[in-house]
Amino acid sequence: MSEQRKSSWFDWSFLALGLVIQLVTFFLANTLSMEGTGAGLLSLISGCLGVCSVCLCAQGSIWTYIFGFGQVITYTWLCLQAHLYGAVAINVYYFLTMIYGVYVWRRRLNPEKDNRVRTRELSFTLTLTIISITVVVAGGVGALLAHYTSDPTPYLDAFTTVVALVAQVLMILAYRNQWVMWFIVDIVSVAMWLYVGDYCMTAQYVFWCCNCIYGYLTWKKLE
Repeated sequence: MSEQRKSSWFDWSFLALGLVIQLVTFFLANTLSMEGTGAGLLSLISGCLGVCSVCLCAQGSIWTYIFGFGQVITYTWLCLQAHLYGAVAINVYYFLTMIYGVYVWRRRLNPEKDNRVRTRELSFTLTLTIISITVVVAGGVGALLAHYTSDPTPYLDAFTTVVALVAQVLMILAYRNQWVMWFIVDIVSVAMWLYVGDYCMTAQYVFWCCNCIYGYLTWKKLE
């Protein structure tokens, strides 16, 4: 089997695994739930759209945006129901920036690599500087959410929101460093959704943590 065929087989197998995880988690959450804390159908739909979006992003495919728009809409509604107001705000931001992202990625597609996006990387020093600044800002936003809203996890919500703002910009501009920041966001989001009790969303973010590693390694080949 050629290297290209092996890569393609792994890409689609990884995506299929993510979808299976969502389906199994949805079934278990609803079957084993004792007090009505099972996952809703919208959580399953949002999770599956999210799996498709992040896997296609990891592959450098512009089709990531099609599924991304659907995931943002469904996820925003879930966050409203859970009173995660910081996450609602970030999803409005995602929707708007993804419109611009389609334009940017179309200009960076590489016909020599199956029309995958051409990637690049920030310097190590600049990456650390960006991370340091976002952590400080996240602390301030968390304090505001804790004081002025009913957000059940104000600091976790703020942290994922602020870091994701930066990661989204890096993703749109095709910087591989985005995967480091998304990994941080996803780890914290696992804890946040476990606290809320939505296990479909928890499973989604566990899978996304793995996808960050997969995405970074894949984007290294798309320079």
